[in-house]
Amino acid sequence: MQQNDAIESQVKSLRFFLTAAHDCHYLVDQQSMSVFVDPQYRMTNPVYSHLSSIGFRRSGQHVYRPHCPACSACLPLRVPVSSFSPNRSQRRIIKANAHLSMKVVRASFEEKHYRLYRRYMHWRHAGSGMDTDDPEAYHNLFASSWADTWMYCFYANDKVVAVAITDHLDNGLSAVYTFYEPTLINQGLGTFAVLSQIQRAEDANIPFVYLGYWIEASDKMAYKSGFKPYQTFTGTSWENSHPKV
Repeated sequence: MQQNDAIESQVKSLRFFLTAAHDCHYLVDQQSMSVFVDPQYRMTNPVYSHLSSIGFRRSGQHVYRPHCPACSACLPLRVPVSSFSPNRSQRRIIKANAHLSMKVVRASFEEKHYRLYRRYMHWRHAGSGMDTDDPEAYHNLFASSWADTWMYCFYANDKVVAVAITDHLDNGLSAVYTFYEPTLINQGLGTFAVLSQIQRAEDANIPFVYLGYWIEASDKMAYKSGFKPYQTFTGTSWENSHPKV
């Protein structure tokens, strides 16, 4: 209890800054802004864990959450592990990927991971500013001097086919980013990576898996709402989704 009080006291003393408005990447004709923790603050994993429980997320060294002037569509979403069970589609994905092996390793730069990331980005974001051969940008996905970051690596025989970058929090796992072999799109590797993180959390008695932000109107984020029953953060509390049917 004393430790929790100390962390809450630290969070209350934090300084926050607001970014300039820019075009939203997900909703047309919307402006996006974020509030982020003072970059000079010496972040720790316990404080980051507490901030995650109130809707914040990490990008490299920075901890932020959306703070848009005229929109509240971005909702932090997490899966309560003890309540989750896969639906029929997810069970099919588990079966289709039963031949894969998984290794969980400390996050670090490996050339084979980077080449897979490049294939994924070229397929997913061809022609955009994200589709560039930039090892530093890739490294910044997971680089942090304070986060407890791991890579969940999935192999078919000896070939890596998917990597899920995952932060281990005090109260959960946070799915930072997942990339996979584009030629295997029909195997549902992105969903399988989330299911594997949920299973890992269940095995370790970890209560939540955080899936970042969800926008109901965004097709790109529709998969997140499939992990029912989920919870979304409204700004003051976590609200349960409708019961799974």
